[in-house]
Amino acid sequence: MAERASLPSVGEGIPPRLLVTGGAGFIGSAFVRQLLGEGEGFSVTVLDKLTYAGNLANLSPVDSHPGYRFVHGDICDAQLVGKLANEVDCIVNFAAETHVDRSILEPGGFIRTDVLGTHQLLEAARQARHSRFLQVSTDEVYGDVAAPERSHETDLVQPRSPYSASKASGDLLCFAYHATYDLPVLVTRGSNTYGPYQYPEKIVPLFITQALDQLPLPVYGDGSAVRDYLHVDDHARGIAAVLAHGVVGEAYNLGRGEEPISGMMVAQAVLRLTGGSDNLIQPVLDRPGHDRRYALDSTKARGLGWTPEVSFRDGIARTVRWYEERRDWWGPIKSGEFLDFYRRNYRPLAGSAPTS
Repeated sequence: MAERASLPSVGEGIPPRLLVTGGAGFIGSAFVRQLLGEGEGFSVTVLDKLTYAGNLANLSPVDSHPGYRFVHGDICDAQLVGKLANEVDCIVNFAAETHVDRSILEPGGFIRTDVLGTHQLLEAARQARHSRFLQVSTDEVYGDVAAPERSHETDLVQPRSPYSASKASGDLLCFAYHATYDLPVLVTRGSNTYGPYQYPEKIVPLFITQALDQLPLPVYGDGSAVRDYLHVDDHARGIAAVLAHGVVGEAYNLGRGEEPISGMMVAQAVLRLTGGSDNLIQPVLDRPGHDRRYALDSTKARGLGWTPEVSFRDGIARTVRWYEERRDWWGPIKSGEFLDFYRRNYRPLAGSAPTS
């Protein structure tokens, strides 16, 4: 493997004082751990509401770092956000409701956080005259992409779920604030991300933890929908590269660029690595409006010096090992609220066995 590119430091494009919203979540905490673990001279304030997917354990590796501070709060709280914005140089916004399935069941919370919350952060950044505002978005804003095409940053957004529509709305607000107020915004659109510390509602940790417990792996329909899977460390490093070197007012795709992988292939890879039987694969009713294929062209981000380093083959093996070793992290999660969501969301196909 080629030598890893070093993380940008203060003076190399990343402002020294950052407000990282949603920093106790999956990708946000990976970004914070990287920045404080590998960068130099940074002060990071994490603002997180600690909803079901936010977890302070995700930030335990940086608990004692002198540049780290945690604030429990909501990005829709104008007074709190305004106060914190005046103490930093830029905002990196990871805060979002993120799961398509939950957005289908309860869309209102997605509009509140992903649209109204993003607006509140933009207003605070504008008032504080920040040098950067980075919005962490998703490839899902482009909608379904026919093979063999890949989505480019100049493509129209065509969201097809409440989640992707809320994220597309946040993106458009960012670009409007750049055009209208000259706010120096950047938008990253990442592909499906996986790795350690991911809440087990998403496909990779769901399948891993189900397999480790010898429970069914719920595969939508025939399992043929495909995604371009990106390891979380690569995703976080890409966000840092865009923050440091990106052109303000523009979007950057962050994808691995490998051939997209189907849900069925993810299930089979997990079962192979955990020693589980293929009999654990459980077809369930397909997601309403299910996008069949996402694929990104990330040439623009690679032009900033970013290169994803972790193949899916290596990354999924590393991720399985992490979940095998960290039952203390995910075991308590898979009860209560999680079980309620699971039972509401997954319905077996006619004639098949129940999912739990």
